[in-house]
Amino acid sequence: MLLGLAIGDSLGNTSEGVLPEARAASHGEIREYLLGQGHPSDDSQLSFWTLEQLNADRGFFPANVARRFSAGHIYGIGNTVRQFLTACHAGAPWERCGQPSAGNGALMRIAPILIPHLRSPSPALWADAALCAAITHNDSAAIASSVAFVALLWDLLALDTPPGPQWWLSRFAGILRDLECDASYRTRCPALSGFQGPLWELLEQELPRACEQNLPTLEACRRWYSGAYLLETVPCALYILMRHGHDPEEAIVRAVNDTRDNDTTAAVVGAAVGALHGRAGLPHRWIQNFSGRTAATDDGRMFELLSAARGLWG
Repeated sequence: MLLGLAIGDSLGNTSEGVLPEARAASHGEIREYLLGQGHPSDDSQLSFWTLEQLNADRGFFPANVARRFSAGHIYGIGNTVRQFLTACHAGAPWERCGQPSAGNGALMRIAPILIPHLRSPSPALWADAALCAAITHNDSAAIASSVAFVALLWDLLALDTPPGPQWWLSRFAGILRDLECDASYRTRCPALSGFQGPLWELLEQELPRACEQNLPTLEACRRWYSGAYLLETVPCALYILMRHGHDPEEAIVRAVNDTRDNDTTAAVVGAAVGALHGRAGLPHRWIQNFSGRTAATDDGRMFELLSAARGLWG
């Protein structure tokens, strides 16, 4: 699961924020690391720093995770996390540092939170997921999406065969419908300029329509803009999984090539297909050429953290 997250992030990292058409003109279809070796951005860093702190504490303590986030140099940092760090460095307690943002920065790093619960499942997982998201993104859609994604990952870890296309939407949106507060969001993409409502409503409006029209992922993701806003990232990631969740390589490749915020979308998709298909489902060349670093000079650190987590909770 976490290896898929980090590989997806690294495959997209060097062409993040570029329109798919411009990216294709420069690089063709990206199926390998553009620099020859996979290096992470903030998606992987924050995910594995979370895991590092979970390992050290033998569980989840929000203040310690917040402190870990503020203690290192973050690559490709987003505006919301930058504002979180400003609040941290000003001395605010962790529960007051989270920003009212529906960006995708909590969703991209939430996967490790389920690991301490693997041996002893309990409803405490949902509280941990909500609090972990709120450390940086104290927003209804951000918290609800993080809990829904953790639930999705938990189910995927137990599946022997890929679920059908409609499962991805019904499982995710069903949880959002129960958890999202009365927050109402507007989209940034011209094709959906009239939408105003919760994220679950957008998903249930858009994804069935895209499936019915059999839209290619590039066309669907262009319609949703595919940026760093949850109303863009979530429909793109879910639609890619609906169409390609049975094929982990193609799912990650589509996320890398067909979206604007491609490192985060590929990290989310990578975590899902990694949970479903396991390490054996990820191409060996991607693993072999992956640096596994969380900072500038700690190559292999991610593999060390995964090994430690396996010993604690595997």
